[in-house]
Amino acid sequence: MSHKFYKPARSRLQRSELAVPGSSPKMFEKALSSTADYVFLDLEDAVSPNDKITARANVIKSLNEMDWRGSGKTISVRINSLDTHYMYADLIEIVEQAGENVDTILIPKVGTASDVYMVDCLLTQIETNKKLKNKIGIECLIETALGMSNIKEIATSSERLEALHFGVADYAASLRARTTVIGGLNENYPGDQWHHGLSELVMTCRAYGIRAIDGPFGDFNDPDAYTAAAKRGAAIGIEGKWAIHPSQIELANNVFSPPDAEVIKAKRILEELEKAAKDGKGAAQLDGRMIDAASAKMAENIVNIDKLIHNK
Repeated sequence: MSHKFYKPARSRLQRSELAVPGSSPKMFEKALSSTADYVFLDLEDAVSPNDKITARANVIKSLNEMDWRGSGKTISVRINSLDTHYMYADLIEIVEQAGENVDTILIPKVGTASDVYMVDCLLTQIETNKKLKNKIGIECLIETALGMSNIKEIATSSERLEALHFGVADYAASLRARTTVIGGLNENYPGDQWHHGLSELVMTCRAYGIRAIDGPFGDFNDPDAYTAAAKRGAAIGIEGKWAIHPSQIELANNVFSPPDAEVIKAKRILEELEKAAKDGKGAAQLDGRMIDAASAKMAENIVNIDKLIHNK
């Protein structure tokens, strides 16, 4: 291991992240009672310009009147992007009026570390002024070519930063990529055209101690394709995926939950290595295969996720 070490962000279960338009308060109650780990109330793309102010008021009311945390949810708000005149009011009004009830702020279309610095600065000033005890986390959407090219600087831009999300729709538009379904595959590409972006995001998150989350899959009438996309992400280290429709929540929860057999084996690996360590050995054997310190790290990841799930 390098002597340089980045402190991991706060652990949160984020297998499924339900997107809820701030302009549709009727959906709030269903989101509250859903099995989603994470809910973000959206003020950006899902809300038309004519509804921005009303949606903001809806979100503030919901944060103050609905017990999201008591229902086992991490609650986030996606503000409007920094190139709009809605962003500053989103942040100021929400945090001043409901900051104690917000877990994270999701910043869309982050292009540079300075974008995060601006939000961090405002959050710090509001929290200080309002004497808030709750320190709000930051999550960033990487959904432009600029953001992906600056992803390492973004990942180290703030101590508040907890996660990076892959915003595939705007990313495709930014690259001028040809796609028919948000997050889906183009049959003319030999494989998964989003693999490079997701891999870059996962590698960066793991290097700097933050969570790696995949974004939306547009066709909620195709559960098989959604599941396949989630499995591709999970295979390379993604730990959760957006649900733009309630029907996608359980699909994500299933994919990103380690199977019981995997958890049992992980615990056995840790037990065998503990026995080996007591005998002065750095490696051991389990089911005819060698296991060592690297095996322990992989096993610990599985066991830790299982603990988060059962403590929810």
